Amino acid sequence: MLAEIKLYGQYVKIHFLSGLEYKGWWIMFLQVMLTVISEPIAIVFMFGRFGNIGDWTVERILLIYAIAVTSFGLAECFCRGFDYFPFQMVREGNFDRVLLRPKSLFTQVAASAFHIHRFARALTGMAIIIWACSRLGIGFSFHNVTMIAFALIGGLLMYAGVFVFSSGISIFTVGALDWIYIFTNASYETTRIPVDHMPRVMRSMFTFFMPMLVISYFPASAIGGWGGAVWRGWLALPAGALFLGASMLVWRVGVRHYKSVGS
Repeated sequence: MLAEIKLYGQYVKIHFLSGLEYKGWWIMFLQVMLTVISEPIAIVFMFGRFGNIGDWTVERILLIYAIAVTSFGLAECFCRGFDYFPFQMVREGNFDRVLLRPKSLFTQVAASAFHIHRFARALTGMAIIIWACSRLGIGFSFHNVTMIAFALIGGLLMYAGVFVFSSGISIFTVGALDWIYIFTNASYETTRIPVDHMPRVMRSMFTFFMPMLVISYFPASAIGGWGGAVWRGWLALPAGALFLGASMLVWRVGVRHYKSVGS
């Protein structure tokens, strides 16, 4: 395990240093940062014009949104290789070389891509979390900080599981799956909908099938005291780990049935 972590760190170091050689990396960093800030701007304007929706304030919505978007940003940073796997490894046949190396397939694929500007999504999300908590009067106690940290780790594992699941399926489809974006970019955008007003089908899908609400709404509700059992806020980490574990099973099935498509 330690050897794989060291190998992963070496991969990331190489990608990081090579990324710094690109003089315009900071422009892309700012671009992603502005995207994260501008995505919920319509919600801010709507609440400013029409007021709160019952107990739901814009700060509550932004706290849930920020936890989800930060988790997604962390997964993009550290497991980006699986997002590129259908294009760069399966379709082009580059996965053949990976299979010949006597190292973990998961480590090699996860660390095969790393972009500096992807940190912008996670850093901006964390800034929104701090701002929303301060506006809601949520103290940064050890309990609250630990729960948020567990939520972000659980969210990282969950979104990594989405990338891994998509990669496993792409071995059979020999290409990316467009509908998988429902569970990546589109999923954290649904957090801008108050949970009480979310359609039951959508709420069930993002709770039991893909635990996006478990890693965002449950922890935010627990530290904010919005009702419901506080223990639900601690479910983010195990839910994310279980989702990643289930995705790994799909990945392993795909690897066992992999057939080269290279020349």
